[in-house]
Amino acid sequence: MSFGQGGPNWDPWKPNTPQQPWDDQSGRAPQQQPWGGQIGGQAPDWAALADASETRNRRRRLLLIVGAAVATVGVGAAVAMAVVNADGDNQASNKPTSGLPATADIPSDTASTVPSFAPTSAPPPLDPKDFISSVDKDTAELSPDTLFPGTQLTMGERLYKKGPTGDTTNCASAAKSTLPKILTDNKCTRFLRVTYSKDGIAVTVGVAVFDTEAQATKVKTTADKKSIVESLSGGGVPTFCRAAICRSTTNSYGRYAYFTIAGFTDGKNVTTKSTAVFTTGDDLAEFAFRQIRRRGEAQASAASQ
Repeated sequence: MSFGQGGPNWDPWKPNTPQQPWDDQSGRAPQQQPWGGQIGGQAPDWAALADASETRNRRRRLLLIVGAAVATVGVGAAVAMAVVNADGDNQASNKPTSGLPATADIPSDTASTVPSFAPTSAPPPLDPKDFISSVDKDTAELSPDTLFPGTQLTMGERLYKKGPTGDTTNCASAAKSTLPKILTDNKCTRFLRVTYSKDGIAVTVGVAVFDTEAQATKVKTTADKKSIVESLSGGGVPTFCRAAICRSTTNSYGRYAYFTIAGFTDGKNVTTKSTAVFTTGDDLAEFAFRQIRRRGEAQASAASQ
């Protein structure tokens, strides 16, 4: 079988058999092409080619390693120069720590942003007792009706009816037995009294006024069992505790000393079994203390406004 014009037969299954299609223009056969990678019928030296390629690869890797090392050394040198130049001294790494600024000299990032406030504190509350411990501060109005207001008094479930009142600057005239001298020695300036009664029992409360707390305290500590206030009768309250045995108390608060005398309005003697008399006396002594303290609280409150 033939192709072209009278060309030789070409067998693809036989090596080295030339395929020579004719050049239609020149009338000559083109240059012969190799089959199977052969040139002129000889095979290439593959081992030599592989060695040459490996040699080239080793040279390329070596050049890359050397170039990277040179670049690293260059960067390190540049950083070192930058550090030295920034510090201005080749001995920078050997400087002692004393070369650093002190802690107080180092500026704080937050010093300019955190506001500072002067410490403030609320003034302490006024002590009510201060206003009733000295005549200079205790200037509020004082009378039996301001100290013991109203017409009756309720203590718990007990209701006491208010009776007569008294007010004098002659303190000794409102006391009996050993009390007048004690009041005079400590310069008592005023003596207020009020009487309350309930179910055949009456009690007189007496309040002695002094210029200082020390004077009132001295009266309390000096008084004895015979130091009693004179009972005040009238306004429906019969005379009591003038001849019979009665129960009395003595105490003080601030510049005030206060006393009670309680007994039966029918003249009977008070005994240890007379619990109602003891209760009446205690109720009025407690009320006198509260009223004196409230007097101080009112003045302290007014002064703080």
